[in-house]
Amino acid sequence: GSEAAAEQGQEEEVEDRLKEHVDNLLDKSAKTRQAALQSLRLAFSSKTLSEFLLERRFTLTDCLEKCLKKGKGEEQALAGTVLTLLCLQMGSGPEGEEVFRSLKPLLVSVLTDSTASTGARQSCATALGMCCYIAAADLK
Repeated sequence: GSEAAAEQGQEEEVEDRLKEHVDNLLDKSAKTRQAALQSLRLAFSSKTLSEFLLERRFTLTDCLEKCLKKGKGEEQALAGTVLTLLCLQMGSGPEGEEVFRSLKPLLVSVLTDSTASTGARQSCATALGMCCYIAAADLK
C-alpha cells in the first residue's frame, strides 16, 4: 500500500517538474528556454512518458515550433533533439505522425537556412530523418 502511494507521489512530482519545463519553453529568456529543453531532453531519453506526452503533444509541438523559429543556434539544436525524442516517445501511430507533419516544414526550413548554425542544421537533419523513419506514413 504505502509503496504504491510513494510511487504515485514520485510520478506526480516528475510530471509537475515536466509541466514546469514545458512552461519554461515559453519564457522570454533564451537561457531559461535552453535549460528547459535540456531538462526535457534528459527526461525524454531516460523514461517512457507516452501518456503524459500524449496529453500535451499540441502544447509541446507549439513550444518546439517557437524554439525552432525564434531561437538561435543552441536552442534550435536542442529543440531538434527534443523533437526527435518526442517522436520516439509518440511512436509510429497517428499522434507521432501528427507531431512530425506539423513541424516538418520548419525542420526543412532550418536545415536549408545557410545562416543557421551548423549544430542547429545537424540537429534538424537528424530530427527529420528519425521522425521520417518513425512517424511518416506513406507521405506522397
